[in-house]
Amino acid sequence: MSYFNPQYNPYQNGMYSNPYAAQYPRPNYPKYEIIHVNGENGAKSLQMAENSNALLLDDTAPIVWLAQTDGAGYKTVTPYSITPLQQETPVDTRSLEKRIEALEAKINAKSDTTESSSKLADGGSAKG
Repeated sequence: MSYFNPQYNPYQNGMYSNPYAAQYPRPNYPKYEIIHVNGENGAKSLQMAENSNALLLDDTAPIVWLAQTDGAGYKTVTPYSITPLQQETPVDTRSLEKRIEALEAKINAKSDTTESSSKLADGGSAKG
């Protein structure tokens, strides 16, 4: 038997196969996909089985379509808007403390100069 014979393949015969492959089969993981559609017409034209649900990513707008079918195969598509998530910037407490101190200084400075308002509160006149 020649190893150069194209009809002889030792890997096909199991000569070099893994003896543990039958004992430890690979798990059959589900296949995950993103279904892309073009607008509402694309979402409505997707063929689906009865009692199915699917999320469809619209390539023409920031929309995700929820496509659902009932037991009779009647499809309903519902649009949901999507926007990119904006990460919040951390609050700088030092700048807030400086702003509060500046406001307190302005309030304290105004309270010393408002004598005319206290005279009006006592019943006196502003002209007087």
